[in-house]
Formats: sequence, C-alpha cells, structure tokens
Amino acid sequence: MVADFLERVVHGGMGKRTQEKTRKTVLDFSASINPFPPQIAWNCDPLEIGRYPDDSYCLLKETIARSYNRDPGEICVGNGSIELIRVFCSVIFRNKERNKFFLTRPTFGEYELSANLTGATMADNSSDADVHFVCNPNNPTGTISSKETLLQLLENEEAQEGVVFCDEAFIDLADPRQSLSDIGRPGLFVLQSITKSFAVPGLRFGYGFADPELVEKMEITRPPWCVNAYAEAFAREAVLHRKDLERSRRLIAREREWLSQELYRTGLSPCPSTANFILVEHTKPVEHLCNMLENSDILVRDCASFGLPNYIRVAVRTREENRILIEAIGSCLH
Repeated sequence: MVADFLERVVHGGMGKRTQEKTRKTVLDFSASINPFPPQIAWNCDPLEIGRYPDDSYCLLKETIARSYNRDPGEICVGNGSIELIRVFCSVIFRNKERNKFFLTRPTFGEYELSANLTGATMADNSSDADVHFVCNPNNPTGTISSKETLLQLLENEEAQEGVVFCDEAFIDLADPRQSLSDIGRPGLFVLQSITKSFAVPGLRFGYGFADPELVEKMEITRPPWCVNAYAEAFAREAVLHRKDLERSRRLIAREREWLSQELYRTGLSPCPSTANFILVEHTKPVEHLCNMLENSDILVRDCASFGLPNYIRVAVRTREENRILIEAIGSCLH
C-alpha cells in the first residue's frame, strides 16, 4: 500500500541531519536563509510554556494586520508555510468538482504534492485550472514576476472563478514592491513566511492573506494550537521589523553579484536571480559535484528533483563563506 503512495518532496536544508550523521560542522548552501538578518530583541515569557496558546491567535493576527495594513480576519497562521499550503489545498479542493491546478515548472514541489494529496490533478493549461500556483520570486530560478503581471493573472483567474495562490516566501529578500500582500481579492491567497527573511527555520511560522471566508475555513481545518509560544513571540516582534530587511536586501544583492561572477569564473553558468540564492548550470549531471562538495563538508542543492539534473542551487551567504564555496567548487572542477 505504501509503495503506491505519493513520494515526499526533496528539500534543501540538510545541514542538521548531515552534522548529526557525520559529527562534522558543515557549511549549508542548500538552505536559502538570510545571511544578514535583522537583530531583534524578543523573549518568550516562561509562563506561556505552561498554558495553551490562544488558538485564535488574536494578538498575533492583530500585530500582523497593523504591519501590513490588513484586517485580522484576512489572516491565517500556521506551523510553517508548508502547513498552510497543505491546509489551503485541503479546503480549496474539498469540492471534488474543483480539482484542477496549474503551475509552471520548475518550481517548489510542495504545491503539486499538497494538491495531489487531496486528489487534485494538474491541468493542461491555466484556463482549465481552479487554482494557479505561483512562487514569486520563483524557487529554484530566482526570477520574479512584476506586480502588474500577477494582477493581470488574477484578473484572468477570477474571470473563470479560479484562485491564484501566490507564495512570497522570498520576496522580502528580493523586491517587496512586487508583493500582492496589500491586495484583498476573493480569488487571491498570498503566502508569507519569516523563515527565510529572519533566518529562523527552526521556529516554523508562516502566515497568509485571503478573503475572510477562505481564512475561516482554513482556520477550522488546520490543527489546533499549531503555532507554539516561542514561534508566536518571535513572529510578533519580527513583523514589526520588516523595514530592517532593506539592509539585508542591499547586502544580499552585493554578495549575489560577487558570487555570480566567481561561479562563472569556475566554468559554471549562474542564472540571473533576484533572490538570496542562485541557480547554477553545469555541463553535465551534478550528482558527482554535489558528492565531492559534501566530502568537503559543503552542501549545495542538487536540482534533479526540480527536473534539472545539470543544475545546483546555492544560497547567497557571507563573503567569507562564499569564498569557501568558490574555492571548493574550483578544486572539484579542476
């Protein structure tokens, strides 16, 4: 029975598992985390650990609402953005007459898996889809769509009673001017996360904006108390420091340009990116290169699971760390 079930999506961020297995310190370029996160003061009252969270997360939603100038009723929260993708699909595809989705590959694999888990299937084109998944900026390519382009897509989807699901997990590290988080429309769901921007993947917190009717259904569907006290305390402070991410974007852009140039000098072909990661093409399948780098205690993302066997994805990190990566790649290739 298990053999016929869907397979898990492959992800980066394997540093912890690798360190526990090898007992070595590794440099993880497979996880695209802000290398220059804002330093924010926060604390979780120990008393909060001794009681259940407020399952409606009123104070948390009010804080997010003020930061984004939205209504608390338009906000849903979850244990990381992937939980919200799962919950969204469970709700939107509950009506089996609405069971078609569309996305453009390569992109984040969890959209397709989450939809497939409900029984939904991929449409041949966008016009036949009930949901159109968009990752902006896209993972793993790092390309970004303009706000105008996405609003036109939304117009088209709403005209056929469809929904646009826009995942903006990396947009605060790319170009927040292209965000749809300020748009309230019945046919739009916007996903946000503090994981990448504030470099806290271990806390697990995601949030989304949607029509209040959809939010209410998602809040009923998600597991109770899905956001723990530590994640809630950090998230409430983090969303108040979104303006501090301007410095992060500036430093990331500088390092991204330097890293792209150096990757090109090694003989690889980095693709243009707006995000805090770079998709890099090799002349042949990259499995051997990834293994060689891992033997040097450096992890990069093998993009074969995206359907790109000749590509790796590397995070933009600090200059010192980026130099280590370039030196390692140079040694592996030459």
